[in-house]
Amino acid sequence: MSGTAGGGPARIAVIGAGAWGTALAIQAMRAGAETVLWARDPARAAAMQATRENAAHLPGQPLPEGLRVTADAGEALEGAALALLVVPSQHLAGVLAGLPALPPSLIAAKGVELGTLRLPLEIVTEMRPGLPAGVLSGPNFAREVAAGLPAAAVVASTDARLRETAAGQLSTPCFRLYGQDDPVGVEVGGAAKNVIAIAAGAVIGAGLGENARAALVTRGLAEIARLAVALGGRADTVAGLSGLGDLLLTCTGGSSRNFSLGLALGQGQRLEDILAARNSVTEGVATAPAMLARAATVGVEMPITAAVADVLSGRADVAGAVEQLMTRPRRREV
Repeated sequence: MSGTAGGGPARIAVIGAGAWGTALAIQAMRAGAETVLWARDPARAAAMQATRENAAHLPGQPLPEGLRVTADAGEALEGAALALLVVPSQHLAGVLAGLPALPPSLIAAKGVELGTLRLPLEIVTEMRPGLPAGVLSGPNFAREVAAGLPAAAVVASTDARLRETAAGQLSTPCFRLYGQDDPVGVEVGGAAKNVIAIAAGAVIGAGLGENARAALVTRGLAEIARLAVALGGRADTVAGLSGLGDLLLTCTGGSSRNFSLGLALGQGQRLEDILAARNSVTEGVATAPAMLARAATVGVEMPITAAVADVLSGRADVAGAVEQLMTRPRRREV
């Protein structure tokens, strides 16, 4: 456990009380940090504080004694040595605009912002220039981390001090954190895997078999690596926890929101109906067209991402999108 300069426990503010934010707040408490969890909705914050449960997003998982939940961002951030920004990537800029001064921060959002095509760390860097910031990412289902099951993740930042300090404040024997100095590669891997997971779910839902899923995952990894390198990241980062690891989990785990959405699409359900039945964000839906547009700015071809964007927009059905992928011109595997 890491403490503050005064010898007491570190204080961590978790901004965002969805499933992942709640799980990270529980993990921060487990690591010995004094932790405050911020929820945008005052009624929801009050209910969580009173019932000691996030009934909407992490039902059945008790909140540890001492974890405070508040809708007051100033209260949450007061005296914090570290902030975890755990809000959907499409809402990150809006949330940041309403927050007071931030301590060094880790972003635990995965996606590409529609319109601006920014990655989450780019949003924070532009809106809070000079703020020490990095990314927390990896193959993690919120419920398993909250329950204390073994897991690993990456803290990525060009700021070595932030990497080491944050990893020390959040690590426990059941949650192993690795340092990484390639936040671009980490963010591209974390965002793109949600799109590939929709494709993987769709082929399984349509009954196209495990061979098709394996091919999609493998070729998906190749296009993720191409984009990461084009944006200034490294291909070897994409082979790590935030790329291959997260891709494997999201494309095979039944708890994946993106995989389950693809599964439903493959079974013939309408996107509008699938989303209407959910109370949490499925990041890959917005990320697919945004990532495709970002890739175009650097001349990177992403055929699987394009196919997912076509299916989500209604320009193609699953069968047509798969046929288009399978009949692309033959080429050397790279």
